[in-house]
Amino acid sequence: MQVHAAGYVPTEVEWPSTWKDRAGRDRTPSILGHELAGVVTALGYGTTGLSVGQRVVGLTDWHRDGTLAEYVAVEARNLAPLPGDVEPTVGASLPISGLTAWQGLFQHGRLEAGRTVLAHGAAGAVGNAVVQLAREAGAYVIGTGRAADRAKVLDLGAAEFLDLGSDALEDVGGVDLVFDVIGGDVQRRSARLVRPGGARVTVVGPAEARPADGRTVDFVVESDRAQLGEIVQRVRDGRLRANVDTVAPLDDAVAALNPTERRHGKTIISVRDDR
Repeated sequence: MQVHAAGYVPTEVEWPSTWKDRAGRDRTPSILGHELAGVVTALGYGTTGLSVGQRVVGLTDWHRDGTLAEYVAVEARNLAPLPGDVEPTVGASLPISGLTAWQGLFQHGRLEAGRTVLAHGAAGAVGNAVVQLAREAGAYVIGTGRAADRAKVLDLGAAEFLDLGSDALEDVGGVDLVFDVIGGDVQRRSARLVRPGGARVTVVGPAEARPADGRTVDFVVESDRAQLGEIVQRVRDGRLRANVDTVAPLDDAVAALNPTERRHGKTIISVRDDR
């Protein structure tokens, strides 16, 4: 398919799958990026559910070359339709952060209305989506981050904000679900906040400390067409705001993906203008 916009996660350079295939064999030079929005240009034999010329958004396989390119081969099951009124640069920002938030909250966290969610890193790419999706689901959301993030996190729908640099994490009290994207000491201290029957979900590796009477789920995001479709629809309806900070052309990708200052959203590479 033809790539119109691509997303990138800075930690990709640390993933073994970026440099080796599933059998552990070297596959360099590697093309980075796994999020994309674009147009289907050809279909493999037996492919169903898609058509040539269709606008799509998706998440590519971790062990294959990625989306910072003009064309990429993607399994059809990893793609969802992208409506014509959603910009490719917005669509490309959604797969990893949106699916991570969705799966952590609803699939692994089993979130229900009326529960309390502690969202760490609430101003970041994943945390941004966590706050909005949890709030829409009827949860009471407490977001954490740096002091400068307070206004943004509260504007996203969090009921409270905790400055991890100056506020005591323990003052939060008990919560039903901790969504952790930070790890380390914050992850260990958060275990004590989980109420009986609650859960802590994390995307930063196995937890060292676990809730006394709750679940811990360490997960890696997976592609899911139906879930991605739900996320795209929420963006289209205005129920979910995408978190795009910078859009740069492919020729400037190296500089754009190595910023000299802190970014406040995702960096998206515009590969082709589809207007």
